[in-house]
Amino acid sequence: MGIFIATFIIISIAIIGMAIGVILGRPSIKGSCGGLNQVGLAGSCSGACSPEEEQVCELKKATLNAKKH
Repeated sequence: MGIFIATFIIISIAIIGMAIGVILGRPSIKGSCGGLNQVGLAGSCSGACSPEEEQVCELKKATLNAKKH
């Protein structure tokens, strides 16, 4: 029972911390140009990329669109 109470308290603190972050207007979590974008499975770089990375992302999208047609 003690483990359950400790776990409940820890999870509650984490949820309260996230709620405080939302209330204070912290910017949302943004993706990067890594991960699925590198293999062409994601839609876009989601605005978190540098201009150079955005150019690479656009070139990959153009290449994928050309292959589909």
